[in-house]
Amino acid sequence: MNTTEIDVNALGEKIVRVLKTIFDPEIPVDIYELGLIYDVLVNEDFEVKILMTLTTPNCPVAETLPLEVEEKVKSLNEVKDAEVEITFDPPWSQDLMSDEAKLELGML
Repeated sequence: MNTTEIDVNALGEKIVRVLKTIFDPEIPVDIYELGLIYDVLVNEDFEVKILMTLTTPNCPVAETLPLEVEEKVKSLNEVKDAEVEITFDPPWSQDLMSDEAKLELGML
């Protein structure tokens, strides 16, 4: 493994830690544990693309949540640029939630 691979992996872990600080305002669980983050891609230039969904297409935070994700990820020193892409394929369902999130919401 070369240094760039290690750096990209370390940055990916840092990004996940940042994502875990962002909460859906209607559900007291972070967006990562809720399963709203489908993919985090980091290239060798430290440009980040995040593929995420929302709990529903007409989610009240549809305008603000992706911007918050983008801004918080861009705030990491190592990140050169960040872009969030919203998808509803596959649509979000409770099956995407982590066990931690289900436990927090009394579903386990």
